[in-house]
Amino acid sequence: MARLNVVDPASASDDVKEIFDGPLKGKHLNIFKGMGNSAAALNFYLNGSGALSGASLSAKEQEVIQLVFAQGNGCDYCQAAHTHIGKGAGLTEEQTIAARTGGDLGDAKLTALGRFATALHEKRGFVADSDISDFKAAGYDDGAVAEVVAVSALATYTNYFNHVNQTEVDLPTPPAV
Repeated sequence: MARLNVVDPASASDDVKEIFDGPLKGKHLNIFKGMGNSAAALNFYLNGSGALSGASLSAKEQEVIQLVFAQGNGCDYCQAAHTHIGKGAGLTEEQTIAARTGGDLGDAKLTALGRFATALHEKRGFVADSDISDFKAAGYDDGAVAEVVAVSALATYTNYFNHVNQTEVDLPTPPAV
């Protein structure tokens, strides 16, 4: 059961209602209903997501990072969400599992991305030179390194929000790992 008020989009405050009726129209998921207690919290999520839509990392690549962090941070909600979103972005179910478990994603570049994201998570940002050089050897550049950190920041925000809120999962359950 959620710890925070579950905001009904139909009766939300003016600022929050504008967000639910605008950028979140048709996306009235429990995570957003919890964030709906604050227009600033919703806007933080939307602005971060919006900025990353222009990243050099594809949606598929960003979902690998999201899955690494969801698993690493033990966020059931984000594991479900990003398994679902990841499949929509072109990941197979096997790749979503591999991203969560640190396995081979069947694509050298995606596997290198998953390994770099795992190193970033496990080392709390204090990655080794070899972590960066291995990532770049797979075909990524300095911009991609910066974008992995940005995606991980957004992932950590949603993971921690769901931990604090105990957000009820309203998406299909991902495969167990």
